Amino acid sequence: MIRNLLRSCLAALLAATSLLPTAASAAADGRQGAVRPDPIVFVHGWNPDTSPWETMAGRFEADGWPTSHLDQWTYNSTQPNATTAARLADEVERVLDLTGATKVDVITHSMGALSSRYYLKNLGGAAKVDAWVSLAGPNHGTDIAQWCGGAPCIEMRPGSDFLSALNSGDETPGSSRYATWGSPCDSVISPKSSVALSGAVNSTTACLNHSALRTDQTVYGEVKAHVR
Repeated sequence: MIRNLLRSCLAALLAATSLLPTAASAAADGRQGAVRPDPIVFVHGWNPDTSPWETMAGRFEADGWPTSHLDQWTYNSTQPNATTAARLADEVERVLDLTGATKVDVITHSMGALSSRYYLKNLGGAAKVDAWVSLAGPNHGTDIAQWCGGAPCIEMRPGSDFLSALNSGDETPGSSRYATWGSPCDSVISPKSSVALSGAVNSTTACLNHSALRTDQTVYGEVKAHVR
């Protein structure tokens, strides 16, 4: 009887031990399967400097976004916004294929708001974009565009055919989560009311210049909370 009891105890011990690798593997699989944040596609504005998104992208990386999920996209800002929107559609598909994600977040500055909105409204982008952000976007035009030439500048002028079509009907179509940030001290966007969109979460920043909306720590924190 004692011998049988010892055998039973030994069998139970071996069975329990055999479960340990499985549990460890499950824990590892859980870590590997943790949900990653959506990839972010950054869209700059007209005539940007050489690295407009380094500060914000660096903060996202420090807060846990993989580098593969931070796409500082660049494009020819002298082309019409509809052309840029088509290029953006290709870029989003590239990022989705690269990361295996089903949607991206899009963070824009200035004129970048217009091409990305065209993509969401007219090129199926609303199905591919979870959160959309406009920092200092001339969503209803800006008077300063009267002083520059070329197709995108003409399109940025208040009342342009491009903006009239873009803002007709629903300004925030689809299920994407829209948010805008505008500064009362932005000398590039005039009138200041141009930034806000019907149906979006619209925020007013502290007294920041046009470019500072990309680098301000408070704005970053609010944008990060939105894209999450």
